[in-house]
Amino acid sequence: MSSSSPASVPAPITGTAPGPLSLCAREPHVPADRLVAEMVPPPRFDSVRFSTYLPDPNQPSQSEAVRVLEDFAGGLGEAPGAAAGRRGFFGFGRTRAPKAPAGPRGVYLDGGYGVGKTHLLASLWHATPAEPSRKAFGTFVELTNLVGALGFQQTVQTLSGHRLLCIDEFELDDPGDTVLVSSLLARLVEAGVALAATSNTLPGKLGEGRFAAVDFLREIQGLSAHFRTLRIDGEDYRHRGLPEAPAPYSDEQVTRAARATEGASLDDFPALLGHLARVHPSRYGALTDGLAAVCLTGVRPVPDQSTALRLVVLADRLYDREVPVLASGLPFDRLFSEEMLKGGYRKKYFRAISRLTALARDAGHLVDTP
Repeated sequence: MSSSSPASVPAPITGTAPGPLSLCAREPHVPADRLVAEMVPPPRFDSVRFSTYLPDPNQPSQSEAVRVLEDFAGGLGEAPGAAAGRRGFFGFGRTRAPKAPAGPRGVYLDGGYGVGKTHLLASLWHATPAEPSRKAFGTFVELTNLVGALGFQQTVQTLSGHRLLCIDEFELDDPGDTVLVSSLLARLVEAGVALAATSNTLPGKLGEGRFAAVDFLREIQGLSAHFRTLRIDGEDYRHRGLPEAPAPYSDEQVTRAARATEGASLDDFPALLGHLARVHPSRYGALTDGLAAVCLTGVRPVPDQSTALRLVVLADRLYDREVPVLASGLPFDRLFSEEMLKGGYRKKYFRAISRLTALARDAGHLVDTP
């Protein structure tokens, strides 16, 4: 069963299309049941499987991660609670005593940008022998947004019957999230839900550089105890053998491409940043519904950290949905100040640069260059 419909493919410039859309004119309202229903791998990862992951022969940790995750998926074919007859998710021999599984109840994929962590996480979701409604996949931000929409107790009740919860881009941005997620995952593990997560930060280092992590050491250690960590080494596949980020186009080229491409949006970049402040990040996915391409004029450095973090979420949703991004102004690797790229959120910013650069390459065919 496909987790979602394939993303639309933007058409090249061929004649005249209706006027472009505007993200700034959209103010989507997303019901809570849609947030739950959409907790599946995004279109970009709809067809990935362990067999389509190509480990780098120079990085043995990649092949090892595939082996461990295939075993992990194979151990999830029982209903929650049936795992009591196992030694744990990573020891598959049966025991006679009906004891709860020992050791971590989940797996944590740690590695740099673009080494295929999300590919592997989505492959695990697909390989787990359960109906799509019994397994959930979402980013950390989407999970916290779900709690905000449903409330803590309803979220626990909704997810407790699942076999597997996959959390992509696991990060802790503030102390409140630390306590919230620690409590949520503890309740889900007690209910027999298996966990899997990806991040660029080891579990014990979550929150480092952003708040006084020492004050929340107990919660952070509690989170770490739920996972067995798998380190995945390698270089960013999005940049292997590819040129640097493409140079921005002119305002005229971007505007003409937007007007000629059916389903494209056209917005002034500073205006879009202002609009994002008025739309909750949980709605950014809906904000991009039906788009064939995003065209932006006047790209410039983001003015502050709050704005930058909102842009990171939008970049993630665009990347998930494979929406090309055509832009004028500054190249995407100059969006964030040097201070931002050295601060506590630097990994988020580098991920956004990597993803927007990939989407900018995808948008090149929209422009009729000589």
